[in-house]
Amino acid sequence: MKKNKISKSWILRQKKDIYVRKSKLEGFRSRAVYKLKEIDQKFNLTKNNLSVIDLGAAPGSWSQYLSSKVKKGKILAIDILKFEPVNNIYAIQGDFTDQKYQSEIVDFFQNKVDLIVSDMAVNTTGNKNLDSIVTGELCLEAMNFSIDHLNKKGIFVSKIFMGSSFNEIISTGKKFFKELKVFKPPSSRKESKESFVICKYLK
Repeated sequence: MKKNKISKSWILRQKKDIYVRKSKLEGFRSRAVYKLKEIDQKFNLTKNNLSVIDLGAAPGSWSQYLSSKVKKGKILAIDILKFEPVNNIYAIQGDFTDQKYQSEIVDFFQNKVDLIVSDMAVNTTGNKNLDSIVTGELCLEAMNFSIDHLNKKGIFVSKIFMGSSFNEIISTGKKFFKELKVFKPPSSRKESKESFVICKYLK
């Protein structure tokens, strides 16, 4: 009974959500695209000729946006879930934390990359503290990968949840990057604990 109530409230919220309606009108696969768009507008992430990695890409709206902005670049998207192809994107279905897939990513680019974005998060369990911890671990995994594979002027963007791993993420980012900002895009739901960390320029 409780699940039905949650499901109905989620459906109602989706119907009322202006970003859900807007994403459908503009041909994007989810409302999450506007979070990346707002981050890009504020922090100048994209331009032509970039090499970009999209972590946790499904259903593909971030990749759609990146493909529209980075017209002459090289973009790779990976997610554990299968998602429909996006024009000009090299897609991998697999677990980013698996060394096998990290090696495939490195082999695809052959060089250090310009931009790594991550919208990775665990499927919510209802335990907000646990969800925050596991999503924080994914963020740290992505950050450590970025430290090794971004070029000196590279940028790393990742979803983070306010919680127990927040301080560790921020301290790690400040240790390895010259600039670090935390930003909650306007399109992020007010009740959500999510924000995004934007790290620029490796030390």
